Amino acid sequence: MLDNGIDNLLVPSLRKQIEENLGVEKLKKIEQRLIERHGMNMVQAVKDFHKLDSVLREFFGVNADKIETKSLLKVIELERTEKKEGWITIQDQELSKIFLDTLGDKDKKKILGTVLKKSLIVSDILKESKIPQTSGYRKINSMILNGILISNGFELSKDNKKIKKYETVFQNIKMDIQENGMIVKIQLKKYLLTNSVIFQIIQI
Repeated sequence: MLDNGIDNLLVPSLRKQIEENLGVEKLKKIEQRLIERHGMNMVQAVKDFHKLDSVLREFFGVNADKIETKSLLKVIELERTEKKEGWITIQDQELSKIFLDTLGDKDKKKILGTVLKKSLIVSDILKESKIPQTSGYRKINSMILNGILISNGFELSKDNKKIKKYETVFQNIKMDIQENGMIVKIQLKKYLLTNSVIFQIIQI
């Protein structure tokens, strides 16, 4: 099964915004219901967004749509164009910082360049980008954790073990300088946008 890259990328920021919109008391009740119905807390439920959505609808009915949309729009803005090129503007400052820090790191920038157009196993990423193994593994794991790199299939080792291959979550990135700082825009790979559970549920 492939990682759902864009959802992995959005989960921490989206969870924070939903929690802020709910307020402390309502959040406690939502989390209690999530445990009762699905045996999971808020963090786990945002990763499995169908389940969070079902509980929000139980509490708020059709108003759950407003809560979800308002929360997502504080994280990203999807550009609507005729070509549907998949550009999103990052609204959340913490998420923007992840991209800026990644691009500001020489090794991470090399890693991105290596897997921008193709997916590779970690050892091949390190070999092609010519990065030392110790620091390279650490940086790749950090990028996977943050949702910048995603798993896209497997490669079989000599002893027939499946080894994950990784690629970038985006196919293009640009930064605009504005008065209030840097604005990060990323062009998502189309299949990720189509397969996103969050975008299937929240229509923006």
